Amino acid sequence: MRRAELDAARGGIVDDLVGPETELLWVGINPGLWTAAVNAHFARPGNRFWPALERAGLLPRLIDASKGFSAEDLQLLRARHMGITNLVNVATARADELSAEQLRGGIDDLRALVRRYRPAVVAVLGLTAYRRAFRAPRARAGRQEDIFEGAELWVAPNPSGLNAHETADSLAIAYRRIGEAAGLVA
Repeated sequence: MRRAELDAARGGIVDDLVGPETELLWVGINPGLWTAAVNAHFARPGNRFWPALERAGLLPRLIDASKGFSAEDLQLLRARHMGITNLVNVATARADELSAEQLRGGIDDLRALVRRYRPAVVAVLGLTAYRRAFRAPRARAGRQEDIFEGAELWVAPNPSGLNAHETADSLAIAYRRIGEAAGLVA
C-alpha cells in the first residue's frame, strides 16, 4: 500500500464485527492506518493476530486481512462465534498517539456493545492501554477479577509488531486460554 493511501486513512474508522452469535469479543486498542484503509481488523502485514488465532486452535485456517475481509472470512468469524471491536475507533499510525481521555472515553461505547450482544468473554488486547482506559495501573495480563457488563474480562498482549516481547506462538498460548474460557476450544 502506498504512503498516500495510508495517510488518507488517518482518522478513519473500521466497522465492528459483532453480532448476536458473538461469544468472544476481541477488543483492539484502535485501528492502524492499514486496517482503516482496507476496513479489516488487524490487517497490516506482519500483525500476529490472525496467525496466533490459527495456532491457538480458534480458527481452522489463516485469515489474510491485508486487502480486506472476504465474505468467507466474515462467515468463518461468525461461525467461530468471535467478534472484534476497538476501544477507540479512530485510526492512527501508532496506538501511543491516543490520549488517556480517548481510551477512557471508549469504555462507554464498549459497555453498550457488550450489553447489546452479550458475549461470554471480552478480551482487551494491550495491557498498557487496558491500564490507562480502565484506570487499573496494577492490572496484569489474564482474567480480571471484575465482570464487565456480564462478561468475563481478560487482558492479553497486543499482536502488533511493535510489541517485540511477543511472538505468534506466545500470543497463541494466551489467546487459547481466552478461547477456552469462552467455550470455543476444548
